[in-house]
Amino acid sequence: MGFIVGSGRTQGSLFPLALDDLIPTDHVCRVLEAFVDRLDMAGLGFVRAAPAETGRPGYDPWDLLKRYLYGYLQQVRSSRRLEAECRRNVELMWLPGRLTPDHKAIAEFRRLHLMR
Repeated sequence: MGFIVGSGRTQGSLFPLALDDLIPTDHVCRVLEAFVDRLDMAGLGFVRAAPAETGRPGYDPWDLLKRYLYGYLQQVRSSRRLEAECRRNVELMWLPGRLTPDHKAIAEFRRLHLMR
């Protein structure tokens, strides 16, 4: 008898291509999405709630808040670790639509909004 062997890395698979297929309908990510999308960010004092007219576009504060709240619920508080999770965690890929801001953008969002 041999060992159990996985499939080859170059072999094609029928892994679902849509991220929405991977997140159950009752998952906490969907609750966070619905909650944050209904917030009045400018009314709550979030800076940069409206996009700037000039310069490089920034990340949407709704997306950064979703990511921050998800990290807080999963006990991921480090900006660098949250950046790494955005690249490997399917749930964090689903929340902002596969955006992967760097740790500096996440830390700056926290600093501007005094989230500790």
